[in-house]
Amino acid sequence: MSTECDVRRLCLDLPGVTERLSWQRPAWFAATLMARIWDDGVLTVKSREREALASMEPATYFWTPHHDRSPLLLLVRLNRVEATELAELLVESYRLANGSE
Repeated sequence: MSTECDVRRLCLDLPGVTERLSWQRPAWFAATLMARIWDDGVLTVKSREREALASMEPATYFWTPHHDRSPLLLLVRLNRVEATELAELLVESYRLANGSE
């Protein structure tokens, strides 16, 4: 199980990441937005594996109609992911936000 504190720690450990509010929620930025708390206990990240993750674990990974126009955005229920998996998601999102993937 992961928490917002885990997200904060993992994001801020990445080079050049800053934290500020976006839509009144904590968000982390590399070159662009890389992660944001969407709702209590739900994190938005960028992932090229969105379709696969959501189809394999829909109770953990999903998106709303709001996210349909952004095919990389994925919502993650933090209470359903371990810290190691969260770290992998955030590193991928960091790379996508920096344009290095």
